Amino acid sequence: MTDLSHVRVLMMATNGFEQDELMLPRQALIDAGAQVTLAALDTKPITGEKGGEKGESITPDTTVNEVDTQNYDALVLPGGVANPDKLRMNARAVEIVGEFMDDDKIVAAICHGPWLLVEADVVDGREVTSWPSIRTDLENAGAEVVDREVVIDENLITSRKPDDIPAFNRAVIEALQKVPAEA
Repeated sequence: MTDLSHVRVLMMATNGFEQDELMLPRQALIDAGAQVTLAALDTKPITGEKGGEKGESITPDTTVNEVDTQNYDALVLPGGVANPDKLRMNARAVEIVGEFMDDDKIVAAICHGPWLLVEADVVDGREVTSWPSIRTDLENAGAEVVDREVVIDENLITSRKPDDIPAFNRAVIEALQKVPAEA
């Protein structure tokens, strides 16, 4: 059994997140013992989407403005069209992505989530994948874009779509198993 009880994961989302891309990785991480914190633009419940329809709501634990990235080992960015588009317009959300990347911490993004990687200017020279409609944005930001269910480039993990969630979860959990427990 995987024990990630020493691992602290930040998930960042807002209204319009793809329901399965937030809920399923979050639950997989919790099931593996990780401490998962959800940050949003404010602490009001946020609502996802599934198949273009309104989905489930979840109440964030904190706001992006309250996040201290030193308190976390990894960042997970779910997709959905509206979610990363809103987050990339928030300066602190973009800074958070940059801080995780600067500190060589695990950053995992799925579907449209890599839009935040583009906004944070952290994909130049990196191999990534994403939902097809944002691949040009990634290429224009200097990334080498490939079409695989999961791509791991050092600390950066990316996936294309909800169908890739099982592979995405496995890759994130495997990477987190290498995070050392604090002494």
